[in-house]
Amino acid sequence: MHPAFPSLRRAQATGLHPVADALCQEAPAIEADGTNEQVMALFSSDRDLGSLAVIEQGRPIGLINRNIFLSQMSKPFHRELYDRKSCIAFMDKSPLVVDAQTDVDALMHMTVQTGKKALADGFIITRQGRYAGMGNSLQLLSMIAAIQEERNRQVMQSIEYASVIQRAMLRTSRSAVDAALGDAALVWQPRDVVGGDFYHFGSYPEGWFGAVADCTGHGVPGAFMTLIASSSLSQALEHDGPRRPSALLSAVNRGVKSMLGQVKETDAPESNDGLDAAFFWFDRGTGTLTFSGARIALYVLRPQDAEFEIVGGQRKGVGYIDTPMHHTWTEQALQLPPGTLLFATTDGLTDQIGGPKNIAFGRRRACQAILAQRHAPAAQICQALLAALAQWQGQQARRDDLTLFCARL
Repeated sequence: MHPAFPSLRRAQATGLHPVADALCQEAPAIEADGTNEQVMALFSSDRDLGSLAVIEQGRPIGLINRNIFLSQMSKPFHRELYDRKSCIAFMDKSPLVVDAQTDVDALMHMTVQTGKKALADGFIITRQGRYAGMGNSLQLLSMIAAIQEERNRQVMQSIEYASVIQRAMLRTSRSAVDAALGDAALVWQPRDVVGGDFYHFGSYPEGWFGAVADCTGHGVPGAFMTLIASSSLSQALEHDGPRRPSALLSAVNRGVKSMLGQVKETDAPESNDGLDAAFFWFDRGTGTLTFSGARIALYVLRPQDAEFEIVGGQRKGVGYIDTPMHHTWTEQALQLPPGTLLFATTDGLTDQIGGPKNIAFGRRRACQAILAQRHAPAAQICQALLAALAQWQGQQARRDDLTLFCARL
C-alpha cells in the first residue's frame, strides 16, 4: 500500500474506485485581476510551486506555468512593462480542469488526450465548480501503479499501460516524419515493455525538426524520464521555435533540472538523472541542417562520399547535477545536397555486446552495415542494420533500449 494516498486506502476498503480528490493538493491561486508582480511574489516564495491557478469568483479560468512565466519576465524590460498588468497575459486559457469526483482511470485518459501540457503543468481540481487545489500528473501515474499493485496485477498491467501511453506520445512524431520526408524510417525498441529512449519530430512550412534522445535508465524509471524530457522539449518548441537546436537543448536542461531539483546548490538532491540527445533542424529553402548534440552524434553520408562524416555531440549530458543550469551547447551548420543520407542512434546499438569475443557492436560495424545498403530505401537500411545487430548479439541479452533514425534528403 502506498501511504501517500490515504484516500486510495479508504476507497479500496469500501470497494470503491479512487477519485481525483485523492490527488488534490492545496495550492495558492490568484484572482484574474491580480498583477504579474503578485504572481512573481508567489513563485518566489515557493520554489516547489510549478503552476499557479487563475480564478474568477472562485472558479478556475486558467493556469500559469512557472518556467514559462519566469522566462518571459526575465526578458529585457518585461518587468517594467508587465509587472502591474493583469496576470491573464501569461496564463494558459485551456488547462485541464477536473471535478474532485472524477474516476482516476477517466482522469488518466483525459491527461493523455490533453497531451504533454497536462503532464508538465498538472491539472486543476474543483469541488462543485469552485477551485479546490492542484493535481500532479506524476503522482497520478504513481496512483495508477498503486491501484494495479493492490489488485495483484501491478507489474505487467501498469507497465503495459505505460507502454500504451509512451507509444501514443511517439505516434505524432511518426506522422510528422511521413509528412516531412519521403524516404525515412524510425525504429524504437525498448529493452523492456517501456523504455528510456524517445524521439520527437515536427514538420513546419520552412523545414523540419528532429530529436533522438536516451534518458537515464530503462524500463519504468526510464519511461518516467522520457515523460519529463519530452514535455520540456514540447514546451521549448512551442515558445522558442525549432530553428535553434542548441537553445532547445538548454531549455530542456533547465526544465529537467528544475523539475527534479537537480541543482548543485540544493542540499542532497534526490536524483541525478538526465539524457543524451541529438537535436537537428533542416531548412528546406537553404538545404542547411543545424545540429546540436549532447553525447549523441549525427552520421552524414553525402552522395559523393565513400565514408560517413560523423558530427559529434558535445560531451555534456542534459539535466544532470554536474551540468550547469545555464549551460550552452554548440551548434554546427551543414550544407547538404539532395540525396544525403542522415543517421542517428542511441547507444543501445553501438554498446550491444556480442560476436565471438563478446565485445561492443561499435560505430564501425554500424557504418559498414549502412554503407552496404546506402542506395536502398531508409526502411530497408534499418532492417539490414537490425539484422546485423541480431546476428552480432547472438545469445547475449539486450543491454539497453534502441532508437534509430535514418532519412534521405
